[in-house]
Amino acid sequence: MGEPLADLLPLGALQSEGSGPLYVKLRQWLEEAIHEGRLAHGQALPPERDLAEYAQVSRVTVRKAVDELVRDGLLSRKHGSGTFVMKPVARMQQPLSRLTSFSEDMARRGYSTRSEWLERGLFHPSPDEMMKLGLKVDMMVARLARLRIANELPLAIERACLSSDILPDPMMVTTSLYAELQRLNASPARAVQRIWAVNVGREEAGLLGVPEGSAGLAIERLSYLASGRVVEFTRSLYRGDAYDFVAEMTLTDA
Repeated sequence: MGEPLADLLPLGALQSEGSGPLYVKLRQWLEEAIHEGRLAHGQALPPERDLAEYAQVSRVTVRKAVDELVRDGLLSRKHGSGTFVMKPVARMQQPLSRLTSFSEDMARRGYSTRSEWLERGLFHPSPDEMMKLGLKVDMMVARLARLRIANELPLAIERACLSSDILPDPMMVTTSLYAELQRLNASPARAVQRIWAVNVGREEAGLLGVPEGSAGLAIERLSYLASGRVVEFTRSLYRGDAYDFVAEMTLTDA
């Protein structure tokens, strides 16, 4: 069956390793493979037929083991696509009352971060960008699109755009956009965010390492200078299994 299955389960191991139901032992082998990283988050599980043939058990045994892992959230079935690994992710709470960058937020948690650039440069604005940023016809827009990664786990796809007179050289942004805006004396003073639930599409799922159709959080943010001018328009997609956005509210007298 090749190296992938041999890495997951030594041939004949289920029959030779102690007593107990075979499906329980298979479940334990697969769970260990997930926690140890031999089955990576978002990776497709080998087909039940192949697992059954290699492990020398019935497909019913494989299905019972897989059913339990699906129930426990370690595997996810996607109709027509297969079964995928859903390695547990430590959920993070992000307060909505504080305007911070991804880099600053992750550093505060003690996480190591990096980005993979998807797009960075100056472009002619789209009609939507012109409207959101209040641009004139002859103005350019700086676009910054990147995959945000913390502790080697892809967490978000972030696409920001700014007027070129605010950010004339997008290549100067290496880690934190807000750090560069602060250097340019163009730090946002406030922001308005909209958050809604989405199903992650195929391209985004590939970048985030999750199955297509997984739950995600879409965020659209408009940030403003103290003068009231829009400084930044950002669309982001966060993994739904990693983030909780928290808002504190107070009750006022009617």
